[in-house]
Amino acid sequence: MTKAEFNKLVMAQGKPLKMYALHFTRDTDDANDLVQDTMLKAITSYHNFKEGTNLKGWLYTIMKNTFINNYKRMVKKNQLVTQSDEITSGHLLYSSTKNSGESKFMMDDLNWALNKLPQEYGHPFTMYFEGYKYHEIAEELVIPIGTVKTRIFVARKILRKNLKPYDDGVKNRLYAECA
Repeated sequence: MTKAEFNKLVMAQGKPLKMYALHFTRDTDDANDLVQDTMLKAITSYHNFKEGTNLKGWLYTIMKNTFINNYKRMVKKNQLVTQSDEITSGHLLYSSTKNSGESKFMMDDLNWALNKLPQEYGHPFTMYFEGYKYHEIAEELVIPIGTVKTRIFVARKILRKNLKPYDDGVKNRLYAECA
């Protein structure tokens, strides 16, 4: 059998393969992708097919194995989760469940405002935001606890000033919701 004849026989199995693929995927688009992958593997593995054997069974086996391998790959990919003792402010953006344009702009502005803070105010504020207690920050930075509280207070004032447009928007939204 020539490769062209083999390709023609494989292509003729398109409809039965799609029905079999729907059995696995239960989704038309995924089934079409699976059929395409199966046909591509079959055509590229032409030399492995033994003439006189059941072509349909051979194709079904390729499809089943392709589906199983893709499924295992997807499960393995979904199991890769970053394990960390703490969630830093940098990771909070990625752990957000809300994904909208407005949130992206807000996060960009928030990151800009945080990066604009002088280091002496930004570092204590970031530590406090991440959950450190005042005394832990004081010990880490080797400064008095009163200085820590003052620096966090000043950082809040600077952030409030730099993020003023959001403050008005939140107030207006709250007033509208309460009315």
